[in-house]
Amino acid sequence: MDQKPDFIKELSLPVVAAPMFLISGPELVIEACKSGIVGTFPALNQRTSDGFEEWLIRIKSELDEFEKSTGKKPAPYGVNLIVHPTNPRLEADLKLCIKHQVPIIITSLGAVAQVVDAVHGYNGLVFHDVIKKRHAEKAAAAGVDGLILVSAGAGGHAGTINPMTLVAEIKKFFTKTIILSGCISTGRDVASAMQMGADLAYMGTRFINTSESNAPEAYRQMIMDAGASDVTYTAAISGVHANFLSQSLKNAGITEEDLKKQHKVDFGSELDTEAKAWKTIWSAGQGVATIEDVLSVGDLVFELSKEFKTAIEEQSALLETYPK
Repeated sequence: MDQKPDFIKELSLPVVAAPMFLISGPELVIEACKSGIVGTFPALNQRTSDGFEEWLIRIKSELDEFEKSTGKKPAPYGVNLIVHPTNPRLEADLKLCIKHQVPIIITSLGAVAQVVDAVHGYNGLVFHDVIKKRHAEKAAAAGVDGLILVSAGAGGHAGTINPMTLVAEIKKFFTKTIILSGCISTGRDVASAMQMGADLAYMGTRFINTSESNAPEAYRQMIMDAGASDVTYTAAISGVHANFLSQSLKNAGITEEDLKKQHKVDFGSELDTEAKAWKTIWSAGQGVATIEDVLSVGDLVFELSKEFKTAIEEQSALLETYPK
């Protein structure tokens, strides 16, 4: 029985533009969906629930107008909700997602059956991000429709498991949608994710370097200047291990000794909240190694599509070399 959502077959490319804290906003989401890939953003990128609703209305309105004027159906959009007791806005933001029937809800830091049931109540989909098998099993038990496997080298709160192993391990018991995250920056990377067994590729860092992202120019330039070894994995910033651009850590005066800590470090009033810290210290995945420019979302998706098709064609040609 096929348990994969129909929209996957309607995308221009099997890609989700991942929700990035402080970076993803309506402009990025709208242009992603118009280009045929899933656009997403964190609810907490808006300071209030009222502002969050304004974003939902804007996204829905502009995508409806796009379909009406072009006859083309945009890709679905999604919202990331932090499902954790420390998020005081969860209940209010979830109610707004239900009210506006957000097509895809991405849950983090907790897979809760009640949230899944609420979204299923209007036929929405729930994708949950995980970094290991135990988390995936709990999310599967909660009834999620898809798992986002955050593997080694991904931007933000990343895991440490190789993507090939992680996909293979999860697919042994989970037959619904698999979304792979970690160092995916090119169309060839997307094709590789499909070869591993994923249904969708989850791309974050690459979309920082788009004209529609909310990243400052210095952030984008630092990504273009960085290689894979210029990314540091540490729990010192938020208490949970995440990948950050090493130069931004250095610029903030954070020492090597600080970075070795397995807990959040008190850096004083300048970095006293996670929002302040992430605004000053820039996250990115090891996929920075192949990012050398800043493009519009539309142009980026066009380039990714060309690279993806070329990679698939080259893979198909291998069948002639190794026919048996």
